[in-house]
Amino acid sequence: MITSPQMLPREMMLSRQEAPVETRILLVDDNPTNLKVLSDALRDQGWITLVATDGESAIEQVEYAPPSLILLDVMMPGIDGFETCRRLKADPKTAGLPIIFMTALSDTVDKVKGLELGAVDYITKPFQHEEVLARVRLHLNLFNMSRSLEQKVIEQAQTALELQQLAQSLEERVQARTHEVEQSLNDLKTAQLQLIQSEKMSVLGQLVAGVGHEINNPIGCIDGNIRHATSYVQDLFGLINLYQEVYPAPASKISDYIEEIDLEYLLEDLPKLLKSMKSSSSRIQEISLSLRSFSRSDDRAPSEVNIHEGLESTIMILKHRLKANELRPEIQIKMELGQLPMINAYSGPLNQVFMNIVANAIDAIDESYQHPSRNPEQVGIIAIETSVDRSNQEICLSIKDNGTGISEEIQGRIFEQSFTTKPIGQGTGLGLAISQQIIEEKHGGRLLCNSTIGSGTEFQIRLPI
Repeated sequence: MITSPQMLPREMMLSRQEAPVETRILLVDDNPTNLKVLSDALRDQGWITLVATDGESAIEQVEYAPPSLILLDVMMPGIDGFETCRRLKADPKTAGLPIIFMTALSDTVDKVKGLELGAVDYITKPFQHEEVLARVRLHLNLFNMSRSLEQKVIEQAQTALELQQLAQSLEERVQARTHEVEQSLNDLKTAQLQLIQSEKMSVLGQLVAGVGHEINNPIGCIDGNIRHATSYVQDLFGLINLYQEVYPAPASKISDYIEEIDLEYLLEDLPKLLKSMKSSSSRIQEISLSLRSFSRSDDRAPSEVNIHEGLESTIMILKHRLKANELRPEIQIKMELGQLPMINAYSGPLNQVFMNIVANAIDAIDESYQHPSRNPEQVGIIAIETSVDRSNQEICLSIKDNGTGISEEIQGRIFEQSFTTKPIGQGTGLGLAISQQIIEEKHGGRLLCNSTIGSGTEFQIRLPI
């Protein structure tokens, strides 16, 4: 939105234009060694570095010396990095500052939580200088692009103020100039959204693929050993049966021990235990395959995609959120899947769309149980249907929930960038905007929303065959 000239006094515009531009990076870490290594590397690039050893002092520094970017450690004394990030994002004066978390490679949950709180990226420890500099440079460029856009808006407001003093004959020039700036703003927003989407998918893909790989190795070992253990146990059971046949009247010491360990129950229960372990091992392997399938985020070229596989991977990853809790019973997934052809598409971005919409459906159902009108015994349902529209040569995918529903006013804004109805720290307002861009711009499809307050919401995805 272009600010009205009357809202920006000339003195304020001039002071902002004349303010010196310098790149300051705030390092927040309680480890002096980390601070020194990072400070030296960043200063070599000509950037000014500020340091803080805890969250409280970091927030104070941001207030009197706003940086261009913050490198924030997760584990610190006092308030940790997550709480520090949440407070900065809750303050409108600092909400726009890019924050990069610093965490260990194994802290997968921490990385995902940091991105959900509004961080733009993460850097793993131990640091790789080239990676640190590349990521810092990327997000500084994004921040500078935002500042440049703000300056353009201010310049346009000043221009509009001057043009208002000209004759009516210059009106067409004012309108033309305004249109150019609005077009530039839209183009820049689109480019920024593409950068954010690409970076998030890259980070998420690495995280999920890493988890899937790390799970696959040990579970493969466990699965193989369970087979051998089952065979060994059967052999031992056979040996025990032979002993019982040859020595039907064992010594009293052996009889006492048989009674002490309850041999009859052990012979009955141990095969069941091994069978249960085998079933659990197979379940973990299914989860690992789903994670690896979901993480295919290479969007350099489209490939043959099975829509149903992407949906199943998404449900598998979100299965923990469907379980019953103290507020509601378990959410049910009802799937009616038609016969779909393979389509030429980008697998990773499509999976991201499915994840965004199904996760939003779960949030809507959770929220509905906080309303007095909702029966706490009523089951939350997410219905997923797929079909082929032969007349339009489209694949049709419907994801419908029986949550709170969306008002008509909000429905008109749900695809706007940075618009969200969720509390601060629980949503970035980018999920549906990115989803629309993936479906409509990247795949030439359509993303539609139909909702009624109190009845639930349906998202329709239509993709060309």
